[in-house]
Amino acid sequence: MNKTLCAMLVAGLTASLPARADDAGSTVEKCAKKLGVLAVAEPQTGWNYLSQYGLGSPAALLRMMIQQSGCFDVVERGQAMQNIQQERSLAAAGEMRQESNVGKGQMQAADFVMTPNVQIGASNTGGLGGFLGGKLGVIGALAGGLKFKEASTSLLLADVRSSIQVAGAEGKASKTDFSIGGWGFGGGAVGGMGGYTSTPEGKLIAASFLDNYNKIVLAIRDQDSLIRASSAAGDANAAGSTQAAAPIPAGQMLAAKISNVKAYAGPSRDSKVVATLNRSDELVATGEVKDGFVKVDAANFSGWVQRTLVAPIGR
Repeated sequence: MNKTLCAMLVAGLTASLPARADDAGSTVEKCAKKLGVLAVAEPQTGWNYLSQYGLGSPAALLRMMIQQSGCFDVVERGQAMQNIQQERSLAAAGEMRQESNVGKGQMQAADFVMTPNVQIGASNTGGLGGFLGGKLGVIGALAGGLKFKEASTSLLLADVRSSIQVAGAEGKASKTDFSIGGWGFGGGAVGGMGGYTSTPEGKLIAASFLDNYNKIVLAIRDQDSLIRASSAAGDANAAGSTQAAAPIPAGQMLAAKISNVKAYAGPSRDSKVVATLNRSDELVATGEVKDGFVKVDAANFSGWVQRTLVAPIGR
């Protein structure tokens, strides 16, 4: 192949790769209003499997995305928290000036926690660099030679108070989803993100997280509130279930806590009333407990009374 043709191929391929990155999308979806305060969970067991690619926790990267989207206020719960605690400890020890106004009860609570996860595809020994090696080795050097084929990420968003998951999504990026000249997200605003903006592998994972976070934003930004105080399905199931209770020994003497307690033919208030009890009536537990009722024997009847309305005699 002559030098002119080789140069034309190199120029053509170099021009086409960033275009594919643009097609994949490199901007953060925005929200018109803040939906609450968000903390990005730092990994509990570390991201050691990413260290071989010169990458650490992506929490800082995600916090930058979240801030640029305008969907949440972000609270620091990562490594910088150690520095914050140090400053607060100095204040508590009286080392700060009195007008510094640093004390208890000032930290903002998070409404939601976002938990990230990363999975990388099978090893691609050739990578983009290997595929374009040989006569077109210049392209391989530009692309950096990816060590894996694709990256998949997941983000879960949970309500802190109820622990109910309010959103979840997955993101994916293939080896063409990053810009050779630098990841397109935010330009110089992510200059401090380390390997996630300076290595092919980091850009690949960053592109996957961008796709992932944008899916979360599209799912939540038109909701009036993300707070999930309870689950309607969970409440319905709880109401339809029987709460476990300690057994009442057979022969235990019981008495009504108040007057006019009803005794029923069965363990339900829909059953026939067989007696109305006074506080002076003595009852003997049979040992049977069902659906919040206890079966009792008395001098002139046998029936079921609500367990919450009777108590052992002498207590």
